[in-house]
Amino acid sequence: MQPKTKAITAAVTGSALGVAGLAWLAMPASAGEAPQLPSISAEELVQSVLSTQTPALDGTVQVDNNLGLPVSTLPGGVNVNVDAAHVYNDGNGSSKLSIEQGASDTTVVHNGNTVWTYNSKNNTATKSTLPAGAPAPPQLPSDPAASATQLLAKVRESSTVSVEGTARVAGRAAYELVLTPKPTEHTVLREVRVAVDAEKRVPLRLAVMTYGTADAALQVAFSDIEFTPQPASEFQFTPPQGAKVTEQQAQVPERAKAADALTVVGDGWDTVVTGTFPADALSPQQGKGGRNVDPKAMLSQFGKQVSGPFGTGYVITTKVGSALITSDGRFAAGAVTEQALVDALGAK
Repeated sequence: MQPKTKAITAAVTGSALGVAGLAWLAMPASAGEAPQLPSISAEELVQSVLSTQTPALDGTVQVDNNLGLPVSTLPGGVNVNVDAAHVYNDGNGSSKLSIEQGASDTTVVHNGNTVWTYNSKNNTATKSTLPAGAPAPPQLPSDPAASATQLLAKVRESSTVSVEGTARVAGRAAYELVLTPKPTEHTVLREVRVAVDAEKRVPLRLAVMTYGTADAALQVAFSDIEFTPQPASEFQFTPPQGAKVTEQQAQVPERAKAADALTVVGDGWDTVVTGTFPADALSPQQGKGGRNVDPKAMLSQFGKQVSGPFGTGYVITTKVGSALITSDGRFAAGAVTEQALVDALGAK
C-alpha cells in the first residue's frame, strides 16, 4: 500500500503510545541542510518543551498514514481520510481547528469556557460550556505541538532520551529529540522522534518509528507555520444560517461512567486501553448508499482469529500497535505485543 499524503492540522490527542489517537500523523516537512545550532542536553530540551506554553500561531500540517490498514472501516476506528486542515492558537488558551474531508469540513473552536463543534456535511453545530477554569476536553483534536508535548510527558520516564542532530521543518531550525523505550518496556515501537523548534521550543514534527524500516510508520509535521498574533475574530464562531444547534453544559467528568467505558492498563510505552463497545457496535448496520455493513465480517477480513482466557475474538495488527476485539464486544488496544493485550483484558 502506498502512503497517502494529506494536509491536516490535527495530531494525536492524548498519547500516541496509548493508541487513543494514533491515527493523526504526518510526513516530515523538512528540506535543505541541517542547521548549525548551539549544543543542548536532552534533559534541558525536554524541560524547555514541557515548560513552554504554545505561543500564538497559524499553521498547516502535512499527513502521511502508512499503517497499511483502513482503520476507519473498523469498529471504533478513526477516520484519517483528511484532505486538509489548519490550526490557529492565540497563545492564551484559545484555539481553532479546521479540517477538510472531501466536500465537507469540521471546525472546532475553543474560546474561554466555550467549545463550538461544527460539521458542514449535516449543517449541525454543538455548543459546549465548560466548568469555570476547565481546559478543553482532552478528546478534542489538538495540534502537533500539543500532541508531541503530551506524548513526551507520558513516556519520558520509561525512555532513554537523546538529542540526535538538527533538522529544518517548515523552514524553521529544529533539534531532533529521540525517545527510545527502555529494555523493560513491551512496546512494538522502536523510537519516537520529535523535532523541536530551536527558538520557540515548540514541537514541529512527531514521527513514530517501528522495527525493520527506516521510514516512519506514522508522522505529523507542520508543513508551514507562522508564530504571529492571531485576530480575536478567528476564535469567534457563529453557526451558519439554518444550522441545527445543540447546546450542552459540559460537566466535570462522571468518573463512574468513564471508568465503566474505558480503562487504562499500564503506563508509558506499555499503555493499553481497554473497554467495551456499545451493544450494537458489532451488529450488522446500514452503511452509506443503503449498503449493509457487517463489522464482524470486516474483523474477519482484516484480523486474525484468536482464542484465550478472554474467549474468542480477533487481533488486528498495524505497524504501530495492535487491537484485540472479543466476540462479546470487549477490546484492548496499544502499541504492545499481543500477549500484553491479553494480559490487559484480564487485569482487575
